[in-house]
Amino acid sequence: MSDLPGWVKHTTVWLVLGLGLTLGIQAWQSRAKASRFVAQAGTVSIERDGDGHYRWPGRVADREIDFLVDTGATASAIPLALAQQLGLKVVGTVQSQTAGGLVTGSVVIADLELQGGVRVERMRLTALPGLGTPLLGMDVLGRLRWQQDAGRLRVDTGGATQ
Repeated sequence: MSDLPGWVKHTTVWLVLGLGLTLGIQAWQSRAKASRFVAQAGTVSIERDGDGHYRWPGRVADREIDFLVDTGATASAIPLALAQQLGLKVVGTVQSQTAGGLVTGSVVIADLELQGGVRVERMRLTALPGLGTPLLGMDVLGRLRWQQDAGRLRVDTGGATQ
């Protein structure tokens, strides 16, 4: 190692430090995400993210996704591109009023499962073009008992399979 040029030694040290910092940040983010969502004994507790939203991890057609909890959305929605990737069956079209205006989307059927024991079989989801994040709307949330207080959303799942 003593016959390597100084710049190689310095570059190696900086690369190792950068790798260590990157791995440390990823571990910290993973722990922070895990502590934001806790499911136990028929209750789900979700801490608000830094952007002020609640996110509920789940699955659609066996694909893991994080839903943005949206109490202002009548129906749950997923990006059209995701629905197409999953090969979900289109059963109709729908006009949907979004923050960006009126949009035409597809109605698809899929099994939805949320961590903490909430499962809805053969659910009608709205697949919208241009939607960035899957939304969990009142069609699911309205079937559950929930309350929000001090940046935490608590949901009584009570073994909610629908």
